[in-house]
Amino acid sequence: MIKIRLFFLLSLFVSTAYSQEDLKIHYDKPATFWTEALPVGNGRLGAMVFGKVNEELIQLNEATLWSGGPVSKNVNPTAFENLAPVRQALTDGDYEKAYELTKKMQGVYSQSYMPLGDLVLKQSLSDSPVSAYYRDLNIQDAIATTIFTVDGVSYKREIFASAPGQCIILKLTASQPKKLSVNLSAKSQLHFKSAIKETSLFLNGKAPSNVDPNYIDYNKEPVVYDENGCKGMRFELIVKPIIKDGTISEKNNNLEIKDATEIVILISAATSFNGFDKCPNSEGKDEKKLAEGYLTNAASKNYDRLLKDHLEDFHHFFNRVSFNLNESETKKTAIATDRRLEDYFKGAKDSNLEMLFFQYGRYLLISSSRTKEVPANLQGIWNKELRPPWSSNYTTNINLQMNYWPVETANLSELFYPLDGFIKNLSVTGAETAKDYYHARGWVVHHNSDIWALTNPVGDLGKGDPMWANWYMGANWLSRHLWEHYQFTNDKKYLKEVYPILKGAAEFTLDWLQEDKDGYLVTMPSTSPENRYYYDGKKKGSVTVATTMDMGIIKDLFSNITEASGILNTDQDFINTIKKADQKLFPFRIGSKKQLLEWYKDFEEEDPHHRHTSHLYALHPANIISPLSTPELANAAKTTLELRGDDGTGWSLGWKVNMWARLLDGNHAYKLFRNQLRLTKEGDRNFNKGGGVYANLFDAHPPFQIDGNFAATAGVVEMLMQSQNHEIHLLPALPDAWEDGEIKGIVARGNFIVDISWKEGKLSSSKITANEGGNCTIRCNESFIIDSLHLKSEKTTLGYIITFQAKKGKSYIIKPAL
Repeated sequence: MIKIRLFFLLSLFVSTAYSQEDLKIHYDKPATFWTEALPVGNGRLGAMVFGKVNEELIQLNEATLWSGGPVSKNVNPTAFENLAPVRQALTDGDYEKAYELTKKMQGVYSQSYMPLGDLVLKQSLSDSPVSAYYRDLNIQDAIATTIFTVDGVSYKREIFASAPGQCIILKLTASQPKKLSVNLSAKSQLHFKSAIKETSLFLNGKAPSNVDPNYIDYNKEPVVYDENGCKGMRFELIVKPIIKDGTISEKNNNLEIKDATEIVILISAATSFNGFDKCPNSEGKDEKKLAEGYLTNAASKNYDRLLKDHLEDFHHFFNRVSFNLNESETKKTAIATDRRLEDYFKGAKDSNLEMLFFQYGRYLLISSSRTKEVPANLQGIWNKELRPPWSSNYTTNINLQMNYWPVETANLSELFYPLDGFIKNLSVTGAETAKDYYHARGWVVHHNSDIWALTNPVGDLGKGDPMWANWYMGANWLSRHLWEHYQFTNDKKYLKEVYPILKGAAEFTLDWLQEDKDGYLVTMPSTSPENRYYYDGKKKGSVTVATTMDMGIIKDLFSNITEASGILNTDQDFINTIKKADQKLFPFRIGSKKQLLEWYKDFEEEDPHHRHTSHLYALHPANIISPLSTPELANAAKTTLELRGDDGTGWSLGWKVNMWARLLDGNHAYKLFRNQLRLTKEGDRNFNKGGGVYANLFDAHPPFQIDGNFAATAGVVEMLMQSQNHEIHLLPALPDAWEDGEIKGIVARGNFIVDISWKEGKLSSSKITANEGGNCTIRCNESFIIDSLHLKSEKTTLGYIITFQAKKGKSYIIKPAL
């Protein structure tokens, strides 16, 4: 497992704080909908702050609060019996039969991420009009603030989620003494009991043993509780007010505070979750001891100390990267964020909004990815629904991976450790699934997972559609993240630790591959996630052979493990087997429209503008296809993107931003980045078009999915710096709209910190800092020099390059050649 060292690898990064202004999301009215509320989080506890006046609502979450319990083994004992018949049907070209047989290899659905509860503050105010209303989220300080005036008294609420304090802290003040009278209550959608003890509000409860996905409607009881069984974890929520002046009393199981001058409310919570393979009841942690321990620790410090610790902790991560654009442009930061979004959608320039959106993704990752073995889910850590969209789970055919695209490049490498631990858990349960379902070695992950590391193909034993349920490449794709963490850190000890997991994914793949009639190794059955094709006229199919996504992921895995083996100087016999298989893999093919084919054959697509662009995995996140090394395939990938179109849901747009950047087309990447910032209002559920962001800048699929936020942040870096081709490419896809700018603190593979500034669309200077040292190749579109090394760049087909040996700890200044 990753040791604590990974969380404190501070020496790997330049953590100088850069001055940044206007990093606030603000509004002139309270939130009406959840997607207008503002998120705070410490990686474990999350809150959505509505900013209401008389009755404030703070909706709460805890990262480990999920339904269910440890996964059951071998839930479909007859699955393997259908594998050979499916393959024979595909060989015979009987796609309908293959589809029906594939359904017989499904297992159970994942469990769901649960809401913790609601804290309600009813504030005693007169009926006089409210004036000077303002609320904001300062993403550089991770503090949400609400301010308003009633009867000449100015009221202020400040809330933050402290990682050092492991509590959410809310402070209420007024401009005059003894003007704060508040009623505090808490409730949950889960089974719970509440009590008042020593002027604190306690809420104890239990999560359901099973929650059906929100898209399943055939069970009479979609939410099931088993009070005595293994499944269904316990939780505790504590709300403790600390007041200056005034009184606290109990009233109807609520806390009544009267005539206070200042109120500080500490919010603590914990669950009995004790690991993916432990029964949360009989083997669970003591959630009361945990929650009360967090509270006692926080209560031992005054508010100023809690705030100081919070700011130091958050700034340590956030201030590593600064981003500024078009300084001469008129700033629109005084305009409320929702109105700025409306103006932006109509075509207004707003570079500061674009910078804010980039940093917002970093803010959300810092706020949602700090819990061991529990990575950010489909909604980060913020969810209000008992049956959330798509269970708010881990969707492993793109969405979970997308959450972590910016973790390395945006200088947040320590925040990878929750995903690292989760992948290691999946490798355990995935080995059981590989053995039981397919009699294969290694480990496998399908379309969905949850906190219990579910790895079977979902679908409720045949009720699901194979086009999404039966997809077999999750372990392979997730293995890329382990490899990338090594690439960005150069930590050979870590690579040695995770190499067996990479190998396990490759072992499954070797067993999964079949030889077709032409001697190629192919996957069968195979799907391209959530998409269909037409065959024999207008028959619809989804199960086939050797989809391009499958083959791209496998080529990528084989390449990565081969390189990893060479670095570690180990396992040569196995790598020889990998190399032989790699040479026989079914190749990428170009179709009749000059596009990269998605399927084994040049099938007509059911939806030519489908939101998934899975067959371009080899372009991004992998680097098998590149304008630098495979121009013909890169042109086919470009044609594919053109045929897919520039619309899509929020996360789909985010993936396309990254793909266009990889094609070195900054203007096209920027066009889609702008589309991500189109305002989507609550209730707008046009899933194929209309996605963008909600008023609080949450990504709109719709509904809310956080992956689009993270993809946007990663996409900005890809436009300004790329390093996937064993080189640092400066300004590879700079859009014309970003004429002048500066970004500092981003990270390139090889553990290089990169600062870049540019004027009039051309490089002004760059600083490359080698945290580890070693071979360094720099590419730029214009000729450049490194004065300290007396080196001048050499011209290549695409730009100019310099290669040199960088020394650990040394910085190198890049300047344009005169």
